[in-house]
Amino acid sequence: MLSWQTTPLRLVDVPVPSPAPGELLVRVLACGVCRTDLHVVDGDLPVHRPSVVPGHQVVGEVVVAAGSFVVGERVGIAWLRHTCGACRFCVRGAENLCPSSLYTGWDADGGYASYAVVPADYALRLPAGYSAEAVAPLLCAGIIGYRALKRASVPDGGRLGIYGFGGSAHLALQVAVARGYEVHVVTRSEAARSLAMSLGAASASAAVPPVLLDSAVLFAPVGTLVPAALEALDRGGTLAIAGIHLSDVPVLNYSRHLFQEREVRSVTANTRADAAEFLSFCASHRLEVAVRPYALSEANLALSDLRAGRVTGAAVLVA
Repeated sequence: MLSWQTTPLRLVDVPVPSPAPGELLVRVLACGVCRTDLHVVDGDLPVHRPSVVPGHQVVGEVVVAAGSFVVGERVGIAWLRHTCGACRFCVRGAENLCPSSLYTGWDADGGYASYAVVPADYALRLPAGYSAEAVAPLLCAGIIGYRALKRASVPDGGRLGIYGFGGSAHLALQVAVARGYEVHVVTRSEAARSLAMSLGAASASAAVPPVLLDSAVLFAPVGTLVPAALEALDRGGTLAIAGIHLSDVPVLNYSRHLFQEREVRSVTANTRADAAEFLSFCASHRLEVAVRPYALSEANLALSDLRAGRVTGAAVLVA
């Protein structure tokens, strides 16, 4: 088995993991490379498991079955892998806020490997018609973008701003366009602006949207963009911040940034219901997934390219 440990990541041979009762053993076919993986590897997030194997956008084939899954079935392993089911957050349908929640590639070994295990209750059934490398980014980039759109409360026919345009944003844009939103993208990357326009954006610029926005989603982990995004909102607008990590936000001016009932909301992981809704959407609406493939042995290169902004779309490790 191939696995990764330490920074920079190091390829090592370790035994194939043994699934516990109720867990699947999965042979990894592809694993998306997420900015959250960077935050784990770079130490932006606190260490939950020393020398953890990163990766939480895992597509694999069931080798040892559990629950309702069968051997040979293609399944997805995502970020959320455990909640208590009994706390007030779980009971009210907000399991993403469970204080006992655990995460793939942070609390438990993930998919930068040849094999992985996952509790059957948290494995995902995948939509048909997507290759393994195309479906992998849907399992975090897609799901989180979907939840961010929900948190942004875009009105029917509304104007949506997207700040930063990587693996998650290029999928969220397609959901937004399918829902009839007018989407305006702000990104420094010329290649990303070109991709955004090809996917249906109304505009793509390096600076300021050409119109006032009803809602916005900040995908770039850059706190200095928060004031600019708020200032671009119309009255009653909502900004959703999609990342798990954000650099410091500058001081806000109440009149310029928050008055007229503008709102700022964070996005914390996702629920399994979010995942089911989004993957059902993907089954009925074919998404164009921009993928840059890397071999597992090139994981450090993939992370470096992502860190430097050299990836247009989503980076994916392929078996």
